[in-house]
Amino acid sequence: MPSFDIVSEVSSMEIENAVNTAKKELANRFDFKGSQAGIVLEKNEIKLSAEDQFKIKALMEIVIGKLAKRQVSLKNVEKGEPDISPLGHARQSIKIKQGLDPVVAKQVTGFIRDTKLKVTTQIQEEKVRVTGKSRDDLQAVIAAVRAHEFPVELQFVNFRD
Repeated sequence: MPSFDIVSEVSSMEIENAVNTAKKELANRFDFKGSQAGIVLEKNEIKLSAEDQFKIKALMEIVIGKLAKRQVSLKNVEKGEPDISPLGHARQSIKIKQGLDPVVAKQVTGFIRDTKLKVTTQIQEEKVRVTGKSRDDLQAVIAAVRAHEFPVELQFVNFRD
């Protein structure tokens, strides 16, 4: 039976490239000359540090801009609250959401069920498998899911006949 998977993944290479270009811009920007600002990538988390709240906000704008340029969906980017120490040093983290949360997976399966198409959905760890008798039903599901707004960016992979 034809099937496909609905996933929410962000390319780690795109994140790495965005962070590297942000670091280059940080090194060249006049307002950051001689400052202790830094950008560190740790798996699915980008950590920012700077001397004050103004610079941490500027760093955030640089990184978010670079992620957007690399076609990383900002739906999958979760900005943390800036942590400002009494001495003025600021830190902030940006988390990149990978995979479907169980709550979002249930929203997707509920939406597909409400379309009344003859397909079955199954939540498998961090993806949703959609199976149907005809390829046309699966393509209708893809079109409906693309048209609907979900809290994360969705991709359709592993299409099988």
